[in-house]
Amino acid sequence: MPNPKRKHSKSRKWMRRAHLSLSVPPSSICPRCHTEKLPHRICSNCGYYKGSAVVKL
Repeated sequence: MPNPKRKHSKSRKWMRRAHLSLSVPPSSICPRCHTEKLPHRICSNCGYYKGSAVVKL
């Protein structure tokens, strides 16, 4: 198994890992209480999803 002759610099290491950065998750606005929430999920503020109450808060 071949081994590297020299140490790779930090710059070169992070250029190789550039695609591993975290991204901000998408968000949408709740039509009932107008707070940000994750799309296709129950609103954590009011407990509604698609206009009907799912969770009683």
